[in-house]
Amino acid sequence: MSSAPYFFSQPIRYMRWAAHQKPAIFYSIVIGSMGPITILVAPPIRRYFGDGPRPKIPLTYPIPKGPRQIPEGYDD
Repeated sequence: MSSAPYFFSQPIRYMRWAAHQKPAIFYSIVIGSMGPITILVAPPIRRYFGDGPRPKIPLTYPIPKGPRQIPEGYDD
């Protein structure tokens, strides 16, 4: 049985070893490293399929026009 290869001396061999010996860590790093790529790829694909920009989130509550209606019949 051989020892684990070091990443900086043999990166391909290390990745093959890690995929077999530590698959959860290896594949979580692979999937996590794809995150920055989706920032460049996803917006053009979304625009192609018709997903436009989102409407702005309102920062204030709309105030109704006219006098305030006080509800009746709910007194203690």
